[in-house]
Amino acid sequence: MSDETDQTTQLSCQELVELVTDYLEGALSPAEHFRFDAHISRCDGCGVYLEQMRMTVRMLGNLPRQALPAGAERDLLDAFRGWR
Repeated sequence: MSDETDQTTQLSCQELVELVTDYLEGALSPAEHFRFDAHISRCDGCGVYLEQMRMTVRMLGNLPRQALPAGAERDLLDAFRGWR
């Protein structure tokens, strides 16, 4: 078994969730991208999650920063910082 195949089998659903933003922004390394795609191809739940994230970005990705109430960005960053 090659290292690349071994890495593919080790990508968990939790790791995928942590990488989804980088995946959507095209910021993954080629090896991480391969692992992500391999996981999506065999995990229906993560495939649904990825599509939900894509839809969220399409619907909300263009909100101007000024549309957020004062402190909302900080509150969101604080909420997600501890999420793992």
